[in-house]
Amino acid sequence: MAHGIRATPLQIACRWGVPVVATLACIFLVAPILIFLPLSFNSGSFFRFPLDGLSLRWYQDLFTSPFWIRSLFNSLLVGACATALAMALGVPAAFGLWKATFRGKSLLVGLLISPMMVPVIITGVSVYYASAPFLLNNTYIGLILAHTAIAVPFVIVTVSASLSGFNPDYLRAGASLGAPPLLIFRRITLPLILPGVVSGALFAFSASFDDVVIALFMAGPEQRTLPRQMLTASVDGFRLTITAAASLMILISVALMAVILMLQRRSQRLAAKIA
Repeated sequence: MAHGIRATPLQIACRWGVPVVATLACIFLVAPILIFLPLSFNSGSFFRFPLDGLSLRWYQDLFTSPFWIRSLFNSLLVGACATALAMALGVPAAFGLWKATFRGKSLLVGLLISPMMVPVIITGVSVYYASAPFLLNNTYIGLILAHTAIAVPFVIVTVSASLSGFNPDYLRAGASLGAPPLLIFRRITLPLILPGVVSGALFAFSASFDDVVIALFMAGPEQRTLPRQMLTASVDGFRLTITAAASLMILISVALMAVILMLQRRSQRLAAKIA
């Protein structure tokens, strides 16, 4: 310590204890991932260590089996469509909530983001019974709409976070030059909040791509997604193809997180330049 001041036992314990606890927490969270990744290259047919050998047989099974490849295609299709709808609904909603001031605004925000807080099993049951009268169960449209419902809150939260640091004087400056509102949004607002918009899209896609509970309620055999196929395969008879599918989902999630971190750094640099 500076000026000869000795650290107290509590300060010493915190200095050494916090990094140790953080490291143990990271190991606890990452350990399942580190187990699945090498198992996907196992040449044997059993879930065990040490590995029987190295092979790509389970990845070959993943990309050649009609069940697995159809499930992967469904997940990508549903995720892309749900993300597009979530962006079309979430971005205007976040912008409108940012500009508007009215009584009950906090209540409305809570209702819009409630799918993030409500247990997903309740959301699954709700969308199932809400879709049944319209014959949307076991259809792509029903599954996409259900995934949109859980994806929109992520868009609203991330875009609202970007708008919280947005200077409204930019809008008034554009209006003073005679630009219509749509042009102001496209040429001024959107470029400045673009990292938040893209992050919201990535979170929305991830929420749809990783979902299994809603897919159990809404998807039929033709709409079976990759997480649902993994669950079905683990129940019917465990094959290490599940480890290959899990590794693929892990890589996609890591790639999405890397893009989000890059966008956050870009947003910080852009904000620093403007400031």
